[in-house]
Amino acid sequence: MFSKQDDLKSSWLCLTHFYDTVSKELERTLKEKHQLALREFYVLLFLSEAPDKALPLQELQHKIGLSQSAMSRLAARMESKSCGVIRRHGWGDDKRGVYTTMTDSGEQLLNEVMKTFEETIRKTLQNCEIGPSFNTLVRTSNKKS
Repeated sequence: MFSKQDDLKSSWLCLTHFYDTVSKELERTLKEKHQLALREFYVLLFLSEAPDKALPLQELQHKIGLSQSAMSRLAARMESKSCGVIRRHGWGDDKRGVYTTMTDSGEQLLNEVMKTFEETIRKTLQNCEIGPSFNTLVRTSNKKS
């Protein structure tokens, strides 16, 4: 008989496998159809949800999980790629802080990409049985040991 710890471990492994599967499929599909990396998609998505479609570069770095230098390189590529889907600039009197703003081109690209994103997620969800594992993980983690 399996213990609660085994259920929790199995559910966690299933969820991480599911996440990896979905991420890889999204990466492949976004590159194939839009020449966009998954992290570039996340930059556009986070900016689209921010007030004035702008965020400090450091905040984007934390949301995406990149080092400062990797985020700077990604932002530089996105600034020059596709007629500049983002723009980096200083903010007010603080010359140290760099803000990133989505451009009209970025907004247009994100609108095109969202359909692909949603289709890919739906297709991948249909092919995975994640529900029972997710429910087990939530149930097990909510119970006191």
